[in-house]
Amino acid sequence: MRPIPRLLSTLLSAAFLFPSLALAIGQNCESIVADGAKFNLKNLDGVHSVSSISTLPPGKLNSTFTLNICAPLKKPKGPPKEDTCASGTYVCGYEQKIHEDGTLEPKPLSVIPIAGEYSLSNGGALDPHYTRLKTSPSHADSRLEGLRMELRGGKYLKKKQKAVIEFLCSRDGDNATKERDDEEGEDKGKDNGQEEVDDGQGGRLKFLSYDDVEDTTVLRLQWKTEYACEDAKDVGGKSGGWGFFSWFFFIIFLSLLGYLIFGSWLNYNRYGARGWDLLPHGDTIRDVPYILQDWFRKVVDTVQGGHSRGGYSAV
Repeated sequence: MRPIPRLLSTLLSAAFLFPSLALAIGQNCESIVADGAKFNLKNLDGVHSVSSISTLPPGKLNSTFTLNICAPLKKPKGPPKEDTCASGTYVCGYEQKIHEDGTLEPKPLSVIPIAGEYSLSNGGALDPHYTRLKTSPSHADSRLEGLRMELRGGKYLKKKQKAVIEFLCSRDGDNATKERDDEEGEDKGKDNGQEEVDDGQGGRLKFLSYDDVEDTTVLRLQWKTEYACEDAKDVGGKSGGWGFFSWFFFIIFLSLLGYLIFGSWLNYNRYGARGWDLLPHGDTIRDVPYILQDWFRKVVDTVQGGHSRGGYSAV
């Protein structure tokens, strides 16, 4: 078998790179559809963190879960690679020891990639799954308004990870989720060191649990927000996905890339071409700089000629 030329290898690498780039852009939070109901969570785009404190004899353990539901988390500058989750992570967990004086140990005891797009590495796919609470088989869920989002892909100590985020409708000034809170006991979470934080958009993000369920460790979060209401109005904010023209040019680019790869492969196998000769219409591509140079020169001559007086000089 003949070795693959460097140019063809580069084109093939680009073909694998751009699908991963599309995945890195994130899921479209602006248009999430669950059982016929559409939810717009684009205003929740951004990094959010919530913590929980548990007992770790002889001290305590702080578990912080950082997430962005719309796009992969950006890798922070400064910490070493082993102290951060891999690229493509949407939900990451950090466990840190709490000293007797209440301060946190800077270096985390463990870094847990819970959910993300790791299809091109050794993990799994994000594989988002959405459930409309009103039509959920669960009787308790059917009395609520909102959305349940499940994100996968992570693996820690050879065990699968999953994040389940329950978005509950919470309108300004009402108690839409009071019934659920009364049943579960809102004070119970505080006794277990659970934290509820402001999401910066008028909602509340709360840690519920992080436990093993059969062969998967599941992180459960509750997010009370007006954007989980089915009649929520779009109040602007950050966009969660690509527009028509972005996808149009992306598809055009992939089509051209596919044409170049197929044409190069054909020229290599049929004619044994090398270098620039691999590319289809290689002569034309090599002439592009000269064509542009001639075109630019004509434009300059035309502009300069427009200021002349028809070739006649004043007497």
